[in-house]
This record gives sequence, structure tokens and C-alpha cells, in this order.
Amino acid sequence: MYQFSTPLFDQLLLHTKKKPISLHVPGHKDGHLLSINLDARYKIFKELLTIDATELIGLDDLHSPSGPILESERLLAEAYGAKKSYFLVNGSTVGNLAMILSMVKENDDVLVQRNCHKSILNGISLAKGRPIFLSPEYDEDWLVSNDVSYETLKKGIELYPNAKTLILTYPNYYGMTYDLGKLIRLAHDHNITVLVDEAHGAHFIGSKHFPQSAIELGADLVVQSAHKTLPAMTMGAYLHINNQRVSNVEVEYYLTILQSSSPSYLIMASLDIARSYVSTYSELDFAYLTGKIKEFKKQIECIKGIRVLTYRKGLCDPLKMTIQTTSELTGFEIQARLEKSGIYTELADPYNVLFVLPLLKNKMDYPFDRIVKAMKQALIDVEDKGIQKHTFVYQQKVAAIEVNETERKKLKKKLVPLDSAMNQICADVVIPYPPGIPILFPGEKITTFHIEYIKLLLTSGAKFQGTPFLKDGTINVYVT
Repeated sequence: MYQFSTPLFDQLLLHTKKKPISLHVPGHKDGHLLSINLDARYKIFKELLTIDATELIGLDDLHSPSGPILESERLLAEAYGAKKSYFLVNGSTVGNLAMILSMVKENDDVLVQRNCHKSILNGISLAKGRPIFLSPEYDEDWLVSNDVSYETLKKGIELYPNAKTLILTYPNYYGMTYDLGKLIRLAHDHNITVLVDEAHGAHFIGSKHFPQSAIELGADLVVQSAHKTLPAMTMGAYLHINNQRVSNVEVEYYLTILQSSSPSYLIMASLDIARSYVSTYSELDFAYLTGKIKEFKKQIECIKGIRVLTYRKGLCDPLKMTIQTTSELTGFEIQARLEKSGIYTELADPYNVLFVLPLLKNKMDYPFDRIVKAMKQALIDVEDKGIQKHTFVYQQKVAAIEVNETERKKLKKKLVPLDSAMNQICADVVIPYPPGIPILFPGEKITTFHIEYIKLLLTSGAKFQGTPFLKDGTINVYVT
């Protein structure tokens, strides 16, 4: 198939050329209600709305595709080498939920990487499965959690031989990868289906110099956020079925339930464009990109108070660049200074700030010089100084949740001081956001690790979801 083509986007453009008169939803009527005579500020938005259509003749139906959407999804599967692929209009979150619900049954033991996105744990909770946490390895230079080791997975399989599903995250938020293929082979040897949240790896097929995608490495179900590194609109994502181990009937059933019955044609068109963009990416494009990144990093490395971290193991993602504080400033404080200079980064943690760089093609421009200038100005008064590093390593390599979903519904909650919560069962979901990776999930036992890490995040300036009382030093626990 011709990967430069964009069947759905092209069909939407043909539809607008007919100058159609809308007597259907959506209510903006092809942008007509936002006439420039009302307010000139709406002009850009009005133009976008001309292709914000609905399930009209010729424009197909996401939930029963037979025309341009079906053709676009076939191109998607071909580009990624998958058995079958789907457009997602509710982000990787809906893909994670759908793949988990299609594979996990009530009371199933589910081996899951502990530093996963909240949607993974929410999916297991909805399926009424029992998460068996596999603790990640810890990088003491970057001060972040990374991958699950082969030994940890092997131990998890030995302790929970009835587990039939393994859920992994690849790469991690900071672009670190690992020998995912080895873990997949181990799981398959024990008849375990492997689900991979590859939200940050949709661009990996663009070059042989990127890490291999989870699809190439043999994962059974893979979800990717196209909007994170490809030119897709926010909430645009892909779900791929990779082999005969997974039934597309079950997956499609849950996608129909979970996805909007009025999917955004803007998002779907952007997914069509994003697939074409990455599938036609060339090695010349990659050489140009890496040359730009190399020069950018060289200039950043000259700025006092920070250092550019380098990957030390394997082939990792060049689109991710992490700077670490070497001053008295925390990562959150550096991020705040950059924002005042108009530079907005992906996330911060107590020590680091993460940049997501653009997937440039040959001869494309990007304001790297402006970024460097702004960073120098933002950190002009900062000096290098040894920082006190705190290491936070999960204490158990393999751990089951203490209280399952059914049992939790029978229990009452009590608000207690964080310092008094040791060894009690957490009743909150504690999520620093971004990255959206829960530190604590309802039903987990609260340990010294959790308390100390939460305190560090609070004092460093982190923002949390799901815990309105945490800023006051309190947390909900179950009364058992």
C-alpha cells in the first residue's frame, strides 16, 4: 500500500470542496456559526471545523469501518507490521483499558510493571483482576525507575504460576529502553500474553537507528500515543494486535464500549497524517535530526547549574533529552524558570527536567537557538553545586496488592497524618502528574519508601492527582 496516502484526510477535504449544507450534528455547522463577523479570534478555529464532520455517506464510521477509515487503519497495520490496527480518539488510556478488559478476567493474577501509567492500574481494577507488582530497576545516576529485570519477571512467574497476562511499559517516560524481547520470550514460554504500553514509542518505526518497537519484538497487544511524538492531535493514539494469540472480536467489543460514539474526525484525520509522516521517514531525515540534536545538546552542556544526562545502556530514544540539576535548584524550580522565559517542558521531578524534542525531517527548522538563549538567561545566576541525592528503590521485587477491589468496597476510609500511615492500607491513589505514574494505589500497604518519596515530591513542588488532602500532610487509609 502507498504510505504517502492519507485516505481519511483526503476524503474529508473532498467533502469540504462540495460546500455542503449541514442539517446534522455537530452544532457548529461546518464552522458556520463561528463566522469571522462575530469575532476575528475564531478564524483559525473556524477553518479547522470545516473538516470536523460526522458519520456521513463517504466519511465512514470508526465503529464499523468499511471505507476511508478502514483503508487508513490497514495502512497503519502495514506501517507497523501488525496483524490489525485501530485508531483511538480517547488517547492511549482507552487503548490500555480495552486491551486489559479483553484479556483479564475477574480474580485473574496480572503481572504488571510497578511504574506503569495510572490507566493500566485502572484497567486492572475495572476488570477486577489482581495486580502482581513487578518492581523496576533504579538508575542511581538519573535517579529514576526504569525497567523490570529478567530475574524479577522470572520470580514473579514462579510465585504466581496462574498468571496469564503480563503488562509492561516500554520505553519509560525518559526514553530508556531495555531488552523487552527477552522478557516477551520468557512470558510466551509460560503461555503468558504480553501487553505493552508503548505510549512514547510511536515513532520507533521511523528509522533502524531508533529502538525496535514492541510490535517488532513480539508483544501481543501494543498501545501507542501518536500525539506524543508524531504530528497527531492530542488524544490521538493507536492500538495494535500483533498475532493470533489475541482475539480482535474481544478488543473491538471493548473499543466500541469505551470509545466515544461520536469520534472526532479532526483527531482521526491527524492520526492518518501522523501514520503517513512516520512511515515515510527516511534515514536522511534521521541523520538531519540527530545532527540538530547533537548541536543543541552541545550548547546546553555549556550552561552552569545543569548537566545533560546520557543513556548508558542500549539503544534509547534520541527524542528525549533530560537535564539534571547540579545546583541548589530542584527540577521543578528549573522548569518554572524556563516557563517564565517561554520554554515549556514535558515534566520535572525533584532532580530532572525532561524535554521532548521534535521528530524533524530533512531541512525542517526549529527554534533551538531561541531555547538555548532563553535557558542561559533563565539560569544566569545559577552556580554548580553538589546536590544531595535521595535514592528510592522499591523494597519488594514482587508484591501482590494487600486488599483487592471487592474487599475495598466493604471498608471505610479514615484520614490520617502521612507520618502515621506506616503499614496501613492506602485508600487513595497518589499520582504525581505528569508523568501519571501512581506512587500508591488503593489496597497497597504504605511503607517508609512511599512516605519519604511523597515528602520529597511535596517539598520539591510536585503536583498530584487524586489526593486533595495530601498537600496538608494527610492521606486516606482503610479501616481494617
